[in-house]
Amino acid sequence: MLNISHNKLNEKVSLDRYSSFNKAFNNKEHKMFDRFIGAFVVVGIIILFLPWTQNVTGKGYVTTLTPDQRPQTIQSPIPGRIEKWYVKEGDFVKKGDTILFISEIKNEYQDPQLVERTNMQRSAKSKSVISYQEKIKALENQVLALNNERGLKLSQAKNKLEQSNLKVKSDSIDLEAVKTNLKISKRQFDRTTTLQNEGLKAVIDVEEKRLKLQEMQAKFISQENKLLASRNQVLNSTLEINRISAEYADKISKSRSDRFTAESSQFDAEAQVSKLENQATNYEMRNEMYYIKAPQNGFINKAIRAGIGETFKEGEELVGIMPSNYDLAVETYVEPIDLPLIHLGENVRLQFDGWPAIFFSGWPNASFGTFAGKVVAIETFISKNGKFRILIAPDQDENGWPENVRVGSGAYTIALLEDVPIWYELWRRINGFPPNYYTTKENKIVKN
Repeated sequence: MLNISHNKLNEKVSLDRYSSFNKAFNNKEHKMFDRFIGAFVVVGIIILFLPWTQNVTGKGYVTTLTPDQRPQTIQSPIPGRIEKWYVKEGDFVKKGDTILFISEIKNEYQDPQLVERTNMQRSAKSKSVISYQEKIKALENQVLALNNERGLKLSQAKNKLEQSNLKVKSDSIDLEAVKTNLKISKRQFDRTTTLQNEGLKAVIDVEEKRLKLQEMQAKFISQENKLLASRNQVLNSTLEINRISAEYADKISKSRSDRFTAESSQFDAEAQVSKLENQATNYEMRNEMYYIKAPQNGFINKAIRAGIGETFKEGEELVGIMPSNYDLAVETYVEPIDLPLIHLGENVRLQFDGWPAIFFSGWPNASFGTFAGKVVAIETFISKNGKFRILIAPDQDENGWPENVRVGSGAYTIALLEDVPIWYELWRRINGFPPNYYTTKENKIVKN
């Protein structure tokens, strides 16, 4: 009822004698409630000015700090068939321990003496290389012998040419002497004939001079024939020199050609020897691949290919192994809008699956059951899930992570950002604003 009348009944009538009035206006509980409400409002206002730590949350899982410490599978580089297992799931193995033995399935490698036969072929080819080397040496000696023989033959032919030239000179001189005698004989014959016509010489003298003249003419013709023969001998000697040069040039060229052929065969044999050595080494290494060994110390997680006699291709996964020595880390993802808020060395609180925790996101110091970490890596390219990957390592300055936490366990991460009043945080969340963008102390130092 509205109290708007000028004729107020409570001023004319006393209400104290009515029990309903006493219950409504004189109740101590109402006064306590009013005081409680007032105190709650005061405390609420005070709380609005308390500091609140902004944060970016995310879900991830436990992994290892370096890739070589993460769970891995062991593959076979060659195809094969499983013959024997030396371990079972859960066993601890050291680096180099044999996990299983496989056998060959390709026909070209099934010969049990493949390495020995390849080595025999290599030895045979090596001997062939030595034979070619000896043949090359023999051909080199043959070329040297032919050169020496050619030199001797040419010297002999040149000497013969010189003799022929001297013979030509001698025959030329003899021919001139015969010409002179012939002229004398002709003058004597003519003089005797004249004297005989005058009656001063007998006919017999004329006949003697005629006979002598004919003898001189015969000697002249004979000497001309000798000179021509000597000149012909000079030509023959010159041709012999050319023939010897051509003959031995052909022989030497053939020997050199045979040498080059032998060298080519030697190089080919050496290439085949190298190829066979490579094959033998590959076969030996392939034989070692029949034993699948542990790459590092660890525990056998799961036999992916089981049984005896099961075949597989190269590169197929055979068994999974978990390294025994590893440094834990947490892999989590953040939204692209929150990525500028994350820096290397950022403090992060973590809650692991299986470890009870009471966490206050705005008051990390009052939380219980959480563990400290620092950001050690930030992915520079977005992942398939539309977020950026962050890697978190334990904070060495605080308590370590649980000893029994396993790789692959889930984790809830809270990256701690700037401290702001609670009223500001409420106002930010109501308006949908992101957390405050800021830079770390290290970045500020670098900028200054």
